[in-house]
Amino acid sequence: MNMRNLSLLAAISMMLFFAVTPFTSHGAEAVNDNATLSTELEDIKSQVLQLNRELFILEEDLLFPASTQIAVFVSVDVGRFFTIDSVELKINEKNVTGFLYTDRQRKALEKGGIQRIYLGNLKVGKHQLTAIFTGVDGEGRAAQRAITHQFEKDDETVMIELKVEDNESSYRANVRIEEWVL
Repeated sequence: MNMRNLSLLAAISMMLFFAVTPFTSHGAEAVNDNATLSTELEDIKSQVLQLNRELFILEEDLLFPASTQIAVFVSVDVGRFFTIDSVELKINEKNVTGFLYTDRQRKALEKGGIQRIYLGNLKVGKHQLTAIFTGVDGEGRAAQRAITHQFEKDDETVMIELKVEDNESSYRANVRIEEWVL
């Protein structure tokens, strides 16, 4: 996006903000003027929406460039041996995010949904991710599942999925980590 587009966006925003109501004169000329004005306003609105989309994409690229970006996702297997209530995420022993699940969100995860829980920036180098899941085990007791994962950040985006999976042999859930390669 260049300065011309930003100036155009500012001008269009001002025009929409100060838009005048249709003319009050009578006759066919006023109807034509109203139709023309309405068409022009619709064109301006569509241009503003397009510029807004471009600004959003530019903002994402500036705030989270691929060379420093990390994204962390959460998914849940069937959920028979562990019902997730919350998750806490640490990177390099620093709390970066936490999430408390509603019944609706939990059910969506158990039906195969995946949630982006964190999007941030990291320097190139070695890092440690720790995830702590709090919930209820298959017998209704409070339980926690945690995992620590060492990874190396290079110039590409790092995408990590935290999978809470039922383990049929031990009748409990485990957390597994999968790094996505683009």
